[in-house]
Amino acid sequence: MGQRLWKPPIELSEEERCFLEAQIRRRKVSRALAERSSIILACAEGKQHKEIAQEIGVTAHTVGRWRTRFYEKRLEGLLDEPRVGRPRQIEDVEVESVVVRTLESTPEDATHWSTRSMAEVSGLSHMTISRIWRAFGLQPHRVESFKLSNDPQFVDKVQDIVGLYLSPPDRALVLCVDEKSQIQALNRTQPVLPLSPGVCERQTHDYLRNGTSSLFAALDVASGFVIGKCFKKHTSKEFLKFLAEIDRNVPPELDIHLVMDNYATHKTQAVQKWFARRPRYHVHFTPTYSSWINQVERWFGLLTEKQLRRGVHPTVQTLEADIQRFIDHHNQNPKPFKWVKSADDILASVKRFCLKQMYRTSVTGH
Repeated sequence: MGQRLWKPPIELSEEERCFLEAQIRRRKVSRALAERSSIILACAEGKQHKEIAQEIGVTAHTVGRWRTRFYEKRLEGLLDEPRVGRPRQIEDVEVESVVVRTLESTPEDATHWSTRSMAEVSGLSHMTISRIWRAFGLQPHRVESFKLSNDPQFVDKVQDIVGLYLSPPDRALVLCVDEKSQIQALNRTQPVLPLSPGVCERQTHDYLRNGTSSLFAALDVASGFVIGKCFKKHTSKEFLKFLAEIDRNVPPELDIHLVMDNYATHKTQAVQKWFARRPRYHVHFTPTYSSWINQVERWFGLLTEKQLRRGVHPTVQTLEADIQRFIDHHNQNPKPFKWVKSADDILASVKRFCLKQMYRTSVTGH
């Protein structure tokens, strides 16, 4: 009869038991740690290895191994030990040199570094450069655009418009108004090949231009309802016609607050006279270069994504019909955009961005 293996006794302190039970309950914990915690708790209850292995879905050998590890090192024994591997060959000085050169210089023959051009001047492999850039979040091949407003009334306008979004006035309607001009009716030179299993929809890269149309739209901030109308042009005459469309669709007892940009069409003398004759209208102009604060721009993004970008329109009439169909479908179940940032949050974010840019300019000199 063979000698039975000694099983180290497992007795848990209250602190250890609480920790192990917490690992099993937590959602964001590694599956391995939760499994090992279950093993130790079962061992503390006096269960046999085979019984524990069957309950958890591991081998009896695995149960014995973690039991021994816990007996010798307690909770620390349940953590993974450092893996054995080749020691790092690159010195910290070399890593620092790559990071500094990436941030503060450019190659002689290009506007930005690539992994291979940096590898050539640093003496490291391009794969090593790639790993260093990933570790420090550096992406020299990417560029993002930005535009800061130079409006002297930027702060006042942001506070005014965001105040309308977060605390709209009583018995009033807040409408975000703008036009999406020069929408092209594009038709592909060959028929579109439809979607099929394993093959995405395919279009020819070239197209035929069949005219343009301009969409004027007003988004009700509270409900998400959209008033929209297409015109051939986007002059002040068309804008006045659209204002009349708004006037017909809004109950006469409500005040109307219009959020608009500084486009010249919105400020002509004829438009100013139209507003002067209708005291229930209150105009709020967005800061220059700040279309992001006008919520109808987000709705235009949905229109482009869902209808225009991949649309095929042989005539302007079919383009306008699809736009109107999109508006009608949207208005069957309108949903407002949820504005969450206060004016102070926005201004603080702009301030941080400006300070960051000033610091980088002072460091890099450009």
